[in-house]
Amino acid sequence: MPLAMTKDVFITCAVTGSGATQDRSSHVPRSPRQIADSAIAAARAGAAVVHCHVRDPETGAPSRRLDLYRELTDRIRDADVDVVLNLTAGMGGDIVFGPTEAPFPVNAQATDMIGATERMSHIAECLPEICTLDCGTMNFAEADYVMTNTPGMLRAMGAMMTALGVKPEIEAFDTGHLWFAKQLVTEGTLTGPALVQLCLGVPWGAPNDLNTFLAMVNAVPADWCWSAFSLGRDQIPYVAAAVLAGGNIRVGLEDNLWLGKGQLATNAQLVERAVTITENMGARIIGPQAVRERLGLVKRAPAGVAA
Repeated sequence: MPLAMTKDVFITCAVTGSGATQDRSSHVPRSPRQIADSAIAAARAGAAVVHCHVRDPETGAPSRRLDLYRELTDRIRDADVDVVLNLTAGMGGDIVFGPTEAPFPVNAQATDMIGATERMSHIAECLPEICTLDCGTMNFAEADYVMTNTPGMLRAMGAMMTALGVKPEIEAFDTGHLWFAKQLVTEGTLTGPALVQLCLGVPWGAPNDLNTFLAMVNAVPADWCWSAFSLGRDQIPYVAAAVLAGGNIRVGLEDNLWLGKGQLATNAQLVERAVTITENMGARIIGPQAVRERLGLVKRAPAGVAA
């Protein structure tokens, strides 16, 4: 495949995620204020898009609380820096089965499985410009945990996103997820051209190797917009790989805690490193308004301000 390097690149910062990282780095934000402050710092460093989850402010555990999303959204929109807001819609699809000889009943304490409307409640409440759609079911790292997104659930959630005027970011953890995403566009559940995030190196989805990465790139329709990332130490090399292959960039503490060996990162530092690499490759970093124009996004006004 000939190189088709991106000339105008946007950076997404995945600010905190839902992984059990809160006690591994003091830089992982927990409260809505901390998450918003970290997102705003990332925007100042060059991120055009911030992808946000919320956490319990006390424990750091992942949360779906509407009040936390509302506070986070208001803080980002009230900030003196512009940025595209991307909220996760991936929570509420977790099944943890019992032991292999007795999978039922499921582990009720760890399972978080809810309906499509409830999974979308914070999106309907906050109306971000983008929200994620994890476009498939997969075994996810732990032995008995399944990230569950059935075709029916994805059709229902995708239709809600379209009706709300929120742009879905299709999270593709494997090649079949792209196949189904194309089906959703063909059916009219999602409108094209679509926005895709290629997720590499997440156990047990698409492995982190360049052959798999390029296979996924080649499966994205030519008129769609895409970004890519990998985990841990491979996050920074994938900045260069994504730009070389014609895409955009995702960095952030959701996927990687380290700036270098023994050096814990902040979100802003990871964005700064991505900016440096991209500009040294001869590409240009674009801002949030250019991203809105490219993707046809609708920016909502801060709370209490008429749109």
